[in-house]
Amino acid sequence: MIADAILVVHFLIVLFNVGGLVVVWIGAAFGWSWIRNPWFRYAHLGAIGFVAAEALLGIACPLTVWEDMLRGGVGAESFVGRWARWFLFYQAPGWVFTTAYVAWALATLATLRFVPPRRRAG
Repeated sequence: MIADAILVVHFLIVLFNVGGLVVVWIGAAFGWSWIRNPWFRYAHLGAIGFVAAEALLGIACPLTVWEDMLRGGVGAESFVGRWARWFLFYQAPGWVFTTAYVAWALATLATLRFVPPRRRAG
């Protein structure tokens, strides 16, 4: 059960990393002010930067390692665990993921320039 909880947290972090940038782009187009919140924007950059750095350094994600250790090499058995694992883990060469993570981190960094965060006035 703890392994499933870690898997769900992992899924939410992935959702934040991918969805955060998409929401910023959509929010910029629609004039949503909250997407310029510096806390949100820099937390997002830090999260995807961490993932990209792990990939470039060849370090396995601590959440994946911890989950695998708790499962003892057995796959996710619960309903939530099976679906979260299906969404998170794909079969592809490592360089594909590294390229995607670095590209997403660079897009996030570029978005900071083109849609800069702003502090509230006053």
